[in-house]
Amino acid sequence: MKLSDFDFDLPEALIATRPAKPRSSARLLVATPDSITDGHVTDLLQWLQPGDRLVLNDTKVLPARLTGKRGRDTAQGYQEAKIEVTLLEPQAEAGHGGMIWRALIKPLKKIKEGEVVRFSDELSATLVAKDDGEAIVAFNLKGEDFDAALAAAGSMPLPPYIEAKRKADAQDKEDYQTVWARNMGAVAAPTASLHFDEPLLQALAQKGVEFTYVTLHVGAGTFLPVKVDNVEDHKMHAEWGEVSEGAAHEINTTKQGGGRVIPVGTTALRLIESAAPAPGVIAPFLGETDIFIKPGYSFRITDALMTNFHLPKSTLLMLVAALMGRERMRAVYEHAVAEGYRFFSYGDASLLLPQSD
Repeated sequence: MKLSDFDFDLPEALIATRPAKPRSSARLLVATPDSITDGHVTDLLQWLQPGDRLVLNDTKVLPARLTGKRGRDTAQGYQEAKIEVTLLEPQAEAGHGGMIWRALIKPLKKIKEGEVVRFSDELSATLVAKDDGEAIVAFNLKGEDFDAALAAAGSMPLPPYIEAKRKADAQDKEDYQTVWARNMGAVAAPTASLHFDEPLLQALAQKGVEFTYVTLHVGAGTFLPVKVDNVEDHKMHAEWGEVSEGAAHEINTTKQGGGRVIPVGTTALRLIESAAPAPGVIAPFLGETDIFIKPGYSFRITDALMTNFHLPKSTLLMLVAALMGRERMRAVYEHAVAEGYRFFSYGDASLLLPQSD
């Protein structure tokens, strides 16, 4: 398979920079092997059945983008430089009682090891090391104090294709977070889940649709482009996830009872497939996964998928092609573009049903 097999023309005007309001009013494209139906997310009530189980990622997005200043005494006097820090992954607690994070720093060349960047009166970080274009930084706080200071000083790490059009603002702290987010650790949202609000969740529950929560902390690597022409040579980034014993039991019960297991988003799908030791069976899981799902993959747990519309040449487009078939997804995306569906993180949704009802 070549990377060009997963390319398509996307008008820039279709890249959403704000979500639909209310969340569940976003459009929904429902694709089966032989039909495409246009509707809205609230139409899930028509497509989901009693006994179906939605698998939801309960990760919580950190306000991981920080802007601060580095001060330095020079021959010309005291000088300051603006420094932007994007948190990537926690490493450990520092010896002085703060948190150590792997991060991206712009501009990295303007800061030296041992120098301090101040983001607010409460929050600062010291550059510990530079590592292959990334940085290791030690914060002055930990625990709830760190969380509170980060919430006050940080902004949401919007995807680069939105950041290129506008900067994150206060509204994004609500918009770029699911209504059920509870386990802090992601630097990107599980965006298909952004379409759910409390009224829709209640309506689905009343119909008999069941819910299971799992955790996959989405990393910045989700936005990394595929740089190899031969898809087989691509190495996926690793992300930390957990399927609890209770979650595994719920999913197994649904499979045994003949219900459909439908992950909401590619993050939830990748996690439950990583946790499946055999077709139709899932086990508790705790650790990192770098599973790469592409055409030819045999799904073990997933019966259908709700997901947004993805970037050309992306691993996520390869994943949906594995579920539905390359030619089928090409037709689905051609339809989505022609009908003006909004793409990417704040865009519209699709419900992919590999088998017709």
